[in-house]
Amino acid sequence: MSGAAIELKALRKNFGLAQIIRGVDLAIAGGERHAIIGPNGAGKSTLFNLITGKYHPTSGSVHLNGTDVSRLKPHEINRMGLSRSFQITNIFPKMSVFENIRCGLLYTMGYKYSFWHLVDRQPKLTERAEEILEQINLSDRRNLLAGVLTYAEQRALEIGITIAGGADIVMLDEPTAGMSASETDYIVDLIRQVTDGKTLVIVEHDMGVVFNLADRISVLVYGEIIESDTPENVRASQKVQEAYLGAAEEADH
Repeated sequence: MSGAAIELKALRKNFGLAQIIRGVDLAIAGGERHAIIGPNGAGKSTLFNLITGKYHPTSGSVHLNGTDVSRLKPHEINRMGLSRSFQITNIFPKMSVFENIRCGLLYTMGYKYSFWHLVDRQPKLTERAEEILEQINLSDRRNLLAGVLTYAEQRALEIGITIAGGADIVMLDEPTAGMSASETDYIVDLIRQVTDGKTLVIVEHDMGVVFNLADRISVLVYGEIIESDTPENVRASQKVQEAYLGAAEEADH
């Protein structure tokens, strides 16, 4: 597929004798908001980790903007323009909100492993951090320790850290898990705003979030994609309805 930001080709992942991902072919266009859904145990987290480099495929390949990244490490993939968040909030709780964002900016703004720059004296770094704080609606929490933020605010901060690196591809793993309805609305609006013009891939259980946010949805069942289409077509798909109904029936037995 021409213009694909992410392309998976015959992707497989085994853990011992267990086949978790079973020959996935998928292309996600640049600028698309794409959701990956499926019943529990479908392999969504494994697929997510294959794309981001935490796992290497047993066979097949992962391509990022046309480049094979199947054997690269997560930090190498990150430097090629992909950032990710985690199911469990991943921030520095004993640093301030501002310092968390600033840490996310260091590499992309050229400071890397420099020990002779005092970050407090870098006005461009501070300015960019302030812009991101404004973008994620945490300017008034700037000097608080990140660990005292509410759960939704911590997730917002993690999203801020994720976009701080300037990535063109943003991957979010269950960004609204454990949230109230109002918190979910806040995070969905934030995701829509901060990923404008970027490629977004989310793994999410909340179908309201998925159908509200995604341009296209891929349904993963037992390690295979059974449908990849617009939200309207996925909602109407008999295959998808049967897959979820079958999974629910299995869980009841």
